[in-house]
Amino acid sequence: MNSATSPGRAWLQRAAAAFASTVVLLSLSGPAHADQPLASARLCMGCHSIDKRLVGPSFREVADRYRGEPDAAGTLSEKIIHGSSGAWGPMPMPAQPQVNSKDILTLTNWILGLR
Repeated sequence: MNSATSPGRAWLQRAAAAFASTVVLLSLSGPAHADQPLASARLCMGCHSIDKRLVGPSFREVADRYRGEPDAAGTLSEKIIHGSSGAWGPMPMPAQPQVNSKDILTLTNWILGLR
């Protein structure tokens, strides 16, 4: 049997094609869901959603406001850690000091990447 048509090689080619298809499909789902589970786990989704204003602004509104700022990630990080008041109306955002710096960086990069 020729190695180009062996059952093992055919299986490997099918597996590689399936993997590539999965990667493409996941990339098409976009960044909107990339770290929504983390935002949910850190209770962000109780006041924010990706595209609708709840108690606070949507994450897309936040991204639109801060994207392009020289230190947008730093600004958002400070707001997460220390809270803020008056930036989006009368409802203050409570401080979230329990969120670790790695998660804050992941969340701010995710938020700023939303379109």
